[in-house]
Amino acid sequence: MDSDEVLLSAWRGGDAKAGRTLFARHVDGVTRFFFSKVQTGVEDLVQRTFLALLERTEAPEAGVRAYLFGIARKLLLRRFRDEYRSPIDAGTVSVADLRTSPSDIVDRRQHLQLLYRALQALPLDLQIALELFYWESLTAAEIGAVLDLPEGTVRGRLRRGRELLAAQMQSLPAATVAADLETWARELRERVGR
Repeated sequence: MDSDEVLLSAWRGGDAKAGRTLFARHVDGVTRFFFSKVQTGVEDLVQRTFLALLERTEAPEAGVRAYLFGIARKLLLRRFRDEYRSPIDAGTVSVADLRTSPSDIVDRRQHLQLLYRALQALPLDLQIALELFYWESLTAAEIGAVLDLPEGTVRGRLRRGRELLAAQMQSLPAATVAADLETWARELRERVGR
């Protein structure tokens, strides 16, 4: 099995099969990354992420996967900046903070799951760090490449993110825990085509 770096180099050289292989290897993770933060335009963001990976000429220092999530983060922040017409401080603003209009509140799904709700209440960079660490199995060094932070800072943010996530989960009604987690897992599987 070819490494991500070999596939990326071949794809950039015109090998469409290598591109399909690389896409298939990482599309679920990139889709989950966006789906937990935005409910519309996920497919477009995923496509733009892979297109940017193909079009960039520099070699990823921390590996293709971390580089790919770095591109995804930048596209997400650009989308939020364009949508809200102001810069977004991902270190302090959460997805829940960004959804403040009455129509957005009404449009939220009535059955948001416990973990999903708790993650969205975290500052965006903490949410991203936790998701990349737990769902995508990136190392602290790789997450550092995504967030443009030193590895030690990432470890501190992961620790802080876990603390805030636990507090958020405890603040939500306990009766919804089991139903919410099952619903969340089913919808996520359906969304990413598994």
